[in-house]
Amino acid sequence: MVGCEGETLTRAEQLAFEEYAFGGFILFKRNCRAPEQISELCRSLWETASEQPLFLAIDQEGGRVHRLPEPFTHFPPAAQIGQSGDIELAYQCGRCTAAELALVGLNLNFAPVLDVNSNPANPIIGDRAFATEPQQVIEMSSAFARGLRDGGVIPCGKHFPGHGDTEQDSHLALPVVEKSLDQLRKVEFPPFVHACRSGIEALMTTHVRFTAVDRELPATLSEPVITGLLRHELGYDGVVFSDDMEMKAISANFPPEEAAALALRAGVDVVLFCHDLAKAIAVFDNLCALAEDDPALRAKIEASYRRISTLKRRFLKDFTGLSGEQTLARLTAMNHQRIADRVYGSL
Repeated sequence: MVGCEGETLTRAEQLAFEEYAFGGFILFKRNCRAPEQISELCRSLWETASEQPLFLAIDQEGGRVHRLPEPFTHFPPAAQIGQSGDIELAYQCGRCTAAELALVGLNLNFAPVLDVNSNPANPIIGDRAFATEPQQVIEMSSAFARGLRDGGVIPCGKHFPGHGDTEQDSHLALPVVEKSLDQLRKVEFPPFVHACRSGIEALMTTHVRFTAVDRELPATLSEPVITGLLRHELGYDGVVFSDDMEMKAISANFPPEEAAALALRAGVDVVLFCHDLAKAIAVFDNLCALAEDDPALRAKIEASYRRISTLKRRFLKDFTGLSGEQTLARLTAMNHQRIADRVYGSL
């Protein structure tokens, strides 16, 4: 899964996307100027697919992690939704977010955050988490995910198995959590355990090393974490996305080809290279070559393909984006600001 440079596809991107069967694309602020433009970009990406339809993804959590420009609704951060104590309101925030994403053709949201904000010194999670204790995170994140799903958008919980108790930002360094397994089971794991048991469609890994599970590798690259803990212990058979493999936690410590191969061997289904297309292509070619000579890796890839295909058949039947003035008119008529205002008014 890759990103693109700007608000429209370059000729080089168009050719590369048609040649390489990427599983999907992720949009950032650099790609999003106006509703009509976003819908046209998503349509252009959708039409590069040769066989299976494409994941068209975004990080639209609300609060600080908000990619879409006005007049899209800027929903409050998860912490404020959590503080409202209103599960129905959390559901409405998810449902309204999904309606706006689907309007321009986006079909996958890297949300909700399932991390527990248990460390006040955490530089990256903070108010992106719904609460400081697991049970409230479970209640609110479940409602938000249900809203996304009911609105036709795939929810992807993150960041497994938990980024809430780090003192470093994995965009900049490799955080290490030295809690015991018992401590992790009490705080970090419960929202993910509940999400797995509730059948959440997708999870995203974290680039954090948990010494109680794997003393050498961060979660994204760790077979004990992804296959041992998530697949076997929790019985999860949904789609697992990596966080961006170009974040410093990974890229400063592992060559991209090695990191991607480790992630797939660990049990990750989709690896994200969000910024450097040339790097993504090199990784793609390397994985194809490795799989030719490594039956175990090929078996992992085939299992991933099954999971991905199942999810795509369930959700990605048609392109949902509208065109031209229809997009803006429908978005304005939705008037979802009233839902955001209810969150602010509940505090």
